[in-house]
Amino acid sequence: MGRVEGKVALITGAARGQGRSHALRLAEEGADIIAVDVCEQLGSVPYDMATEADLAETAKQVEALDRRIVTCKADVRDLAAMQAAVAEGVTELGRLDVVVANAGIASFAPAHELTEEVWDEMIEVNLTGVWKTVRAALPTLIDQGSGGSIIITSSTAGLVAFGNLAHYTAAKHGVVGLMRVLAVELAPQRIRVNTVHPTTVDTDMVQNPSIYQLFLGKSDATRDEAEQGMKMVNALPIPWVEAIDISNAVLYLASEEARYVTGTTMVVDAGGTAPYKIPHA
Repeated sequence: MGRVEGKVALITGAARGQGRSHALRLAEEGADIIAVDVCEQLGSVPYDMATEADLAETAKQVEALDRRIVTCKADVRDLAAMQAAVAEGVTELGRLDVVVANAGIASFAPAHELTEEVWDEMIEVNLTGVWKTVRAALPTLIDQGSGGSIIITSSTAGLVAFGNLAHYTAAKHGVVGLMRVLAVELAPQRIRVNTVHPTTVDTDMVQNPSIYQLFLGKSDATRDEAEQGMKMVNALPIPWVEAIDISNAVLYLASEEARYVTGTTMVVDAGGTAPYKIPHA
């Protein structure tokens, strides 16, 4: 029997990257999936975002694991759309047990150069969108009366400061505060709430010219050059972790192995938040 056999998991940002990886890892361990993604380009995002074709590919890969999946094109900033996605998924799959509030965006600039539009879109997606995802799911989780697990994707930027990421860092710190309040409020219903904090992850959000410019000072860097530059972020001599490394943490928090784990910040950072790191050769 799989570690989340018979459970249904709602995952936002599920069209590709970490979201798709989470969907596949939970499906491998027996879960059915409600996969949500905006599947549109947002104006402040300096890299190509996921498409409907990407979401369809997630569905194809989950079904290849002999699990059921409901896909929904919805924006986490739209509470009504998220409520409709939850309703559609629960109607089709019968219940809801796990919420993975993973959808997020990144953009980069010094704090004094951020425009109001860039700031607002970041907070709306990465913080308010997390609250709306949880808000849409909670009536079902509470009414079922069987507990549940809510897992929020934060970041190492939810624990320490990063230059040129004031809006992102504020949002990722914000979801930690939200998690801690929810963990207290929902404990009587046996609903656990935790955050996951990755370092750089090998996804499209990291592998793009905009972030190469941030880390290396040039947007035309090669992947090999980026690999050398990003090693400086972590204590372990690696440039980034893989999406599966975060998915394994999500799986643990979703499973009964973590049945008494709530209100915690699970860090998967290759030592990136260590206050001192020995320089890598």
